[in-house]
Amino acid sequence: MKNESEEYLDRVQELIGRLRREALPDIDEAANRVCTTLRCGGRVYFFGCTHAGILTQEAYYRTGGLAVFNPIFAPGLTVDSTPITITSELERTGGYGPIIARQAGLREGDLLFIHSVSGRNHVPVELALAARELGVSVIGITSLQYSKESASRHPSGKRLFEVCDLVIDDLCPFGDALLSLPHSGVGVAPGSTVLGAAIVNAIAARVAAAYDKEGLLPPVYSSANVDRGGEYNRKVYETYRDQICYEMV
Repeated sequence: MKNESEEYLDRVQELIGRLRREALPDIDEAANRVCTTLRCGGRVYFFGCTHAGILTQEAYYRTGGLAVFNPIFAPGLTVDSTPITITSELERTGGYGPIIARQAGLREGDLLFIHSVSGRNHVPVELALAARELGVSVIGITSLQYSKESASRHPSGKRLFEVCDLVIDDLCPFGDALLSLPHSGVGVAPGSTVLGAAIVNAIAARVAAAYDKEGLLPPVYSSANVDRGGEYNRKVYETYRDQICYEMV
């Protein structure tokens, strides 16, 4: 009989397999749009509220990741905020999304990934709408099942998947937890982080391969913990610094 750890890993494996079968066309399309944005001189950004923002951290300044993936971290919406409950309140607060768009310096021709599993709260929806008004293309990473079973908290009644240019379904179940405990019925062991990270890194791999195929230096960071890794990363940074919004010292 399988224990809960085995069951969780089996569920993750099952959902990764479904991503390959069902979401790959959208993942490939997202990679194509990233390449087009970069070739046209635009910038690529990532945003998510609280734990959804872990994908932003995964994408940004990452060994094997793209140097041109830029983070948007909004005050009060990251998991180092204190008290942590303020993050839930702010995510549901109207008016913050347009402020984030403005302060991030989004501009026409850029591309923005927004990760929100439920897709129902004010900030992700507002940010998507504000970004598109600026001429920014928006790609949502969300759970269509979770979102369609949830009422929007935004005044428009829209959820994230309804206000994006492209949507990638992360296939997470309603509530995000992949297991249900047999006695209490409590949901445990979320799937959105591991599935979202798989999506982001699959996109990064396709983009990097496109640069490599064209004989260009792929905008990919090496590990700083291998010999000469720091020197190589500096070269990558200097090559693509016009499309990088963070500093390297």
